[in-house]
This record gives sequence, structure tokens and C-alpha cells, in this order.
Amino acid sequence: MLWSVRKLRTWHWISIAFLGILGLVLLWLVLAYGELPHLWSKHEHKKIKPRDKIISYTSQDIPADPINLRLVGDDKSVRCAFARAGWSLADRLSARSAVGIVASVVLQRPYSAAPVSSLYFQERLQDLAFEKDEGRSAHRRHHVRLWQLGPSQWLGAATYDRGVGLALFTLEVTHHIGPNIDSERDSLGTMLQKAGATFEGAFPSRVPPNVRQRNGGGDSYFTDGMIKSYQLPKC
Repeated sequence: MLWSVRKLRTWHWISIAFLGILGLVLLWLVLAYGELPHLWSKHEHKKIKPRDKIISYTSQDIPADPINLRLVGDDKSVRCAFARAGWSLADRLSARSAVGIVASVVLQRPYSAAPVSSLYFQERLQDLAFEKDEGRSAHRRHHVRLWQLGPSQWLGAATYDRGVGLALFTLEVTHHIGPNIDSERDSLGTMLQKAGATFEGAFPSRVPPNVRQRNGGGDSYFTDGMIKSYQLPKC
């Protein structure tokens, strides 16, 4: 009888603990994917007016990664250049690919085509994204999102993912970028040149140079504020 009472008490506390954890998870989901992005979006709208920066945005219209790359070449040339440089085309974001990237990070197994989060430029989702893993999984990687502005005109945001965690202001699960985005841009440019691309010069993105900025995930970064341009070889 005493053993049965103890067993019931144990299951009672286990049930309370389970319900408490479930409640916290539900609260996090509501905050991270509802209220907090909405509040942060309002904050950023007040902070950045007018929008003169050449920069990408999240689906909640929160300023994200700055544009720091321009490519000249058709779709086939872009794909060939990155393939020659050893980069993989990222899978489109879906339930299946999201599970795949979580498994890659948790189980420390390769996923060279892991998806990237959705960012927008001129109201359009990125057209292509390429990446190169650093390590055994998608936890750390070099990557670039590209938006096609014309048959042979592309703008890109090249950054380095230093790890997976929670966004600082919205608590969403995301990759955190490294602060030195110029280094990532220049490293990618060097790789593209080795694959046959020609450097054409640079022009300003209107992001203030050498001033700490924050992207949509709350990660701080600094930049010289320049967009570097490369002509890609025909494939």
C-alpha cells in the first residue's frame, strides 16, 4: 500500500513537471514566432527611416544581413562558378530540409546542401543560396544568398555562420553570423577569382562604415560598407 502511494506521488510530480515543460515550450513558441518578432519589427521601423541602406530583410520586415556582393553573369555561370569554387547549392527551406539541418547539427553529420533562412530584398526571397561547411556538420558554414535583378545581374549577402542558437531579440532558432562580414565577402571573392571571375570594383551600400550594426537575429557586425563586384566567366 505504501509503495502504491509513493508511486502515485512520483507520477504526480512527473506529470506536473511534464506540464510545466510543455507550458514553457508553448510560451516560447508564442513569443519567438509571434509577439517578439512583431515588437522588434516595430522597433526597427522607428530606428531606420528612410530606408536608404542596401540591405536584406526578414519576413517580419526586420533589417537583416547587408548586401556586400555583386555578380555579373547568367544563372548557369553563377552555378558553375560556385561549383568550381567547391560550394554547394542550398536546398530550399521545407519541413524535410529543416529536420535535416537539425539532425546534422545534433548528430554532427554532414549536410552540405543545408537550407538557409528566408531573407528578402526588394520584396523578393533570395533566388539562390550557396554554402560551404566548416567542420563535420551544418553548425558552422560559409554561405551567401543571391537575388537576381536581371538576366545577368545579381546582388548577394555573404556571411559566416558561427553556430546555431536563439536570436537575441526574438528567441527564434537561427544561425549566428560572425562579425567580420568583409572578411567573408573578400574570401568568397578570392575563391571566385580562382574559379575564373574578374574583380570589377566596388560601390557603397550606404551602411555606415566601421560602425557596429545588428542583423535580424541580433548579431552584431561591422563592415567597410562596400559592395564588391565580380564578372563571372561563361560556363
